[in-house]
Amino acid sequence: MTIEIRPIEPAEAHAYLKVLPYVNGLPHWEPAPAAWHGGPEAWPPPNAPASAAQLDAWAERVLGEGFHPQAAFVDGRLVGGSAMLAMDVTVPGPRPVALGGVTATAVSATHRRRGLLRGLMQAMFDEARARGEAVAGLSASEGGIYGRYGFAPATRRTRWELDRAEAAFADADPPAGELELADAATARTVWPAVHARVRRERVGELSPQPGRWDGLTDEPAGTFGPMRYLVHRDGSGAADGIAQYRLPYATRVEDTGTLVVEALEAATPDAYRALWALLTDFDLTRRIVAPARPADEPLRWMLRNPRAMRVTRQSDSLWLRILDLPRAVPARAYEAAATLVVEVEADPMAPPNAGTWRLELSPDGASCTRTTAAPDLTLSIQSLGALYLGGMSAALLAAAGRVREHRAGAVAALGRALRTDPEPFNAFAF
Repeated sequence: MTIEIRPIEPAEAHAYLKVLPYVNGLPHWEPAPAAWHGGPEAWPPPNAPASAAQLDAWAERVLGEGFHPQAAFVDGRLVGGSAMLAMDVTVPGPRPVALGGVTATAVSATHRRRGLLRGLMQAMFDEARARGEAVAGLSASEGGIYGRYGFAPATRRTRWELDRAEAAFADADPPAGELELADAATARTVWPAVHARVRRERVGELSPQPGRWDGLTDEPAGTFGPMRYLVHRDGSGAADGIAQYRLPYATRVEDTGTLVVEALEAATPDAYRALWALLTDFDLTRRIVAPARPADEPLRWMLRNPRAMRVTRQSDSLWLRILDLPRAVPARAYEAAATLVVEVEADPMAPPNAGTWRLELSPDGASCTRTTAAPDLTLSIQSLGALYLGGMSAALLAAAGRVREHRAGAVAALGRALRTDPEPFNAFAF
């Protein structure tokens, strides 16, 4: 058996696509309701294998700029594939950092457990480091796979529900600005502008892929009804917030009167408050459902009854992997000053990360240099990925045995330096 891992040629784009579950009609997510799905049924719905026209359209994307595919060949036959997207993630500072976004990953069921996925990951990691990407990220379709490649959950998301009868705001003062019910053409223009403002400030947020909002439409989608769009404009008329939602419609009586907020982003507190004030008080609705929301949603603290907002699902969102530790450490800012000697366990897929490092962390800057000093802490590259954006507790990982303390107070010092507030969040998966 001859195994080859390499980038694909243009003529191989269709073969690459056909190994991916969402292309060939096979399941491509864990069989459970996802936190970013608004409906009561399981997600995602089944889909038919891709048509020739779809394959042609997707092949253009696969071969386009910013998409870096790798394929696994066994005896000349393409049986596995993955790719990295050229993206940015906002890290504490806040500031953008180049991220290799792992996507479109699968190995044919007939060729699993032969090391092909590891080979694909290794090839992508090597290429990403050569491009100067210090971190990689992904949206994990299955929670038990990617830890073995050094990834760990770094952000999380929730789905919550709120009964309209309990959605009264504690402060009734009207926010500034104006709301506008918009069409899809307006939304396609407003979304990129608002997201650009939001991601500059929100740790964990991602740069969008080209054409992310091109598919927005005013047409119904199956039994879901049409998407609707709500825009907030400030006193000068500039859009500073947008939401998209579906009006209440259901095939089951128990689900009638449910308004699903598919997405909402606001660049100002006024826009945030105004959007939610209307969305939680639409006529002829009984319940508001919001998937893909931050775990620390501010709306809860705007309500007279904070308990009324019930979290009904939650999950990890962005998984992160440190590819180049000396680059990644100085790329972000730190809340508190700390000097720590950290031993990083063996990292077979990125060997230069392993060893003992002196971390000089401060709000003004940071450095990461080799040292022979005795370590204050020992942890894996996976644990560093979980901690990097500041949303995970170092003390929690230590309690779980993922961080080992050799000097009293070292875990607490690491936690104070790394944590960020509010909690990191990314509005969409990839």
